[in-house]
Amino acid sequence: MDLTKVFLLAGFSGLGGLAIGYFFHVLITLQKKNSIELKIKQMLLEAKDKAQNALEEASKKAQQVLDNAKQEEKTSLLQVRKLEERILQREESLEKQRTNIENSQAEIHQNIEKLKKKKEEIEGIEKQRLAELQKTASLTEDEAKTELLRMVEKKHEEDMLNRIKKLEMIGRDEFEKRAREMLINSIQRLASSTASEVTTTTVSIPSDDLKGKIIGKEGRNIRTLERAAGVEIIVDDTPGSIVISGFDPIRRQTAKMALENLLLDGRIQPARIEEVVEKARAEVDKTIKQKGELAAYEAGIIDLDPRLLTVLGRLFFRTSYGQNVLQHSVEAAHIAGMLAAELKLDVNVAKKAALLHDIGKAMDHEVQGTHVEIGKRILQKFNIDDKIIKAMQSHHEEHPYETPESIIVQVADAISGARPGARRDSLENYLKRLEDLENIAKSFGGIEKTYAIQAGREIRVFVMPEKISDLEAKKMARDIADRIERDLKYPGEIKVNVIRESRVAEYAR
Repeated sequence: MDLTKVFLLAGFSGLGGLAIGYFFHVLITLQKKNSIELKIKQMLLEAKDKAQNALEEASKKAQQVLDNAKQEEKTSLLQVRKLEERILQREESLEKQRTNIENSQAEIHQNIEKLKKKKEEIEGIEKQRLAELQKTASLTEDEAKTELLRMVEKKHEEDMLNRIKKLEMIGRDEFEKRAREMLINSIQRLASSTASEVTTTTVSIPSDDLKGKIIGKEGRNIRTLERAAGVEIIVDDTPGSIVISGFDPIRRQTAKMALENLLLDGRIQPARIEEVVEKARAEVDKTIKQKGELAAYEAGIIDLDPRLLTVLGRLFFRTSYGQNVLQHSVEAAHIAGMLAAELKLDVNVAKKAALLHDIGKAMDHEVQGTHVEIGKRILQKFNIDDKIIKAMQSHHEEHPYETPESIIVQVADAISGARPGARRDSLENYLKRLEDLENIAKSFGGIEKTYAIQAGREIRVFVMPEKISDLEAKKMARDIADRIERDLKYPGEIKVNVIRESRVAEYAR
């Protein structure tokens, strides 16, 4: 019985514990629920506040955009109005100008009509007066003039004849004799050769076996030399010699020196050829300086700027109708000095002007203008005396004779050029055609070098690869050919070779 009570009490106690646990569980659950709802409500309130703030901010931005748009619209309207006002003002101004022009034209027409009437009136008065004079004198105008001249000639005929004869017999003969003596003496006192320049240079070789080495494998050596020096190398069956052809004496001399050095060295290959050509160019520049100094020394002129002497030395490699221009300038300086001494003029001015009269030819292929204008600018750059510039600028009658020395320079130039064997016209025309070929090619952009070869039957144009593409090079060849056809007259055909070559060099250290 006691055990049963115990079990019953234990059962009731367990049930009570379960009830109490359930009750606490329910309380905890309700408490959590209330807490979650509170958080949700708080989040909802925060979201509403954020939404309200965002809405207010968006409203402000929208209002600001609207205000800006209205301001821009207002500004645009003001600008449009100002523009319309300007247009109206311009139209009014143009209308006034048109009206003024029409009025001016009308006035001009009226004045022209008035002038015509005045002219007719004056001509009528002159005719009337002439008729009255003829009626009074019973002579026409031509008859009166003839009669007056006849009376004057008859009165002074003997005196006029005597004076004319005296002037003709004494003055003219004496002046011509004196002028002839001075020119003859000047020419006779100057003794110099008159050998004409040619357009080829011959290089002697010790053995014909070297010709193959000069040509190189597949012609690479000779092509490199031709391209680097800008000449044509002619290797034919002529024993012991190679011919260098080109219209530019500087290029021929450079190629000759380079070829001779290559033959002495024995190493003939493209890279070595280019190196030797550059060294030969430096040697030619040195020769140019020496030739300028020697020309000034021969002419007896010692106070010229060394840079000007270098420019003068370039004339050693320039020809005019086959005559060496530097030699011609020295001859002209001697002749001008002798003539100036005979006429008691400034010998120093005459000699300097004659020596420098063709200096523009040293740069005429690089600078626009005639050689006289180029030479004048060169002398002004080196602060040469204005008397010398005035004396040299008239030797082709491009400028008036401002001093007696300017006439002497022209005479000296003509004497030196007109001496027997001094010049050849056909050679100069041939060289001029080759120069024109190169100048046409140089007028295009992106050109590095141009060489006219094969006696003007071919022109080689080297372009800058970084500026001209392959397609542009092809188009350029056609454009150059079209320009040559349009601007030059020539027999046969001319081949235009446009060469585009890229090289990359690096050094291992």
